[in-house]
Amino acid sequence: MQYVNEWRAVAAATGAADRGAAEDGVRLAYRRAGLAEPERIIWADSPPAAVKAVEELTDAGRSVREEVRTRPWAEERRRMYDELGAAGWSALWSATGARLWETTAALAERIRTGVVAELADSPEDESAVRLVLLDAVLGQHDAAWLAAFDGRGDRLAGLAGVARNAGWWWPYERAVVISERPVALHRDEAGRLDRGDGPALAYPDGFALHAWRGMPVPAEFLDGLATLTPERIRAEENAELRRVMLEFYGYDRYLSESGAEPVHKDETGVLWRIALDGDEDVVMVEVVNSTPEPDGSSRTYWLRVPPTTRTAKDGVAWTFGLDGAEYAPLRQT
Repeated sequence: MQYVNEWRAVAAATGAADRGAAEDGVRLAYRRAGLAEPERIIWADSPPAAVKAVEELTDAGRSVREEVRTRPWAEERRRMYDELGAAGWSALWSATGARLWETTAALAERIRTGVVAELADSPEDESAVRLVLLDAVLGQHDAAWLAAFDGRGDRLAGLAGVARNAGWWWPYERAVVISERPVALHRDEAGRLDRGDGPALAYPDGFALHAWRGMPVPAEFLDGLATLTPERIRAEENAELRRVMLEFYGYDRYLSESGAEPVHKDETGVLWRIALDGDEDVVMVEVVNSTPEPDGSSRTYWLRVPPTTRTAKDGVAWTFGLDGAEYAPLRQT
């Protein structure tokens, strides 16, 4: 668990890179791969800036990502697999890398997509940018698999040294390009990019990604969230953006200010339905906690349930993985 927590922090690290330590890691990775150290190390303020720097290289030689990253990783994995056996390797991965893989892989893919959108003005440009991205070593975002090997030998020490101290990097025979880390990273409890009042991920040169609970949104879209009205929400033609608006505005507030009427009431709560053009209905159950708050008030909760729900009891039961006939609480909560 120690290594998992350390590498989780690496993957989420923001702020200026330790350039000296990262460059030492690069040189060590080259030596461990049996290569001469690179003649030049070029720094960029973001992944798209790094891609541009790579495209401007004229005498860097071929990519050595295979020797520096792919081959050492494969050989170490084989060594650990032979040492631990299939069950042992599976247990090691489950306890280490698997705990980080989903969020780091998703973040890396979002960055790739953002770089392509930033730099490509045509389909032909997209292909060229993606080819450069294939040469990248992901630095801090390789945290998942580096966590699995930490403390089990130093073959990957160079790669780990770069990852702990910098962002993505591009290794070539005679030159290396390294990107700075983000200056800001905002995520929700599920690890998804999430911020309602600015970029969820930002780099020193202004390259940024905007998202609400993992969903990519335009920067100008976020600017309008503070002045939302029910009419503006209903007028939004993009169903996904409309969902974001509803979540930000609050389903209960939307229901109240839209003059909505309940569709069903019973002893468990009140069922509400919001019909949306071009999208499935939003169905909510309003329930009141029977245990009073310290000030004597009763707290109201809003539970989103499937659009097929027909009664409040069915909706509450669904949140417990039951159907309405099975659900018989001793008391409402």
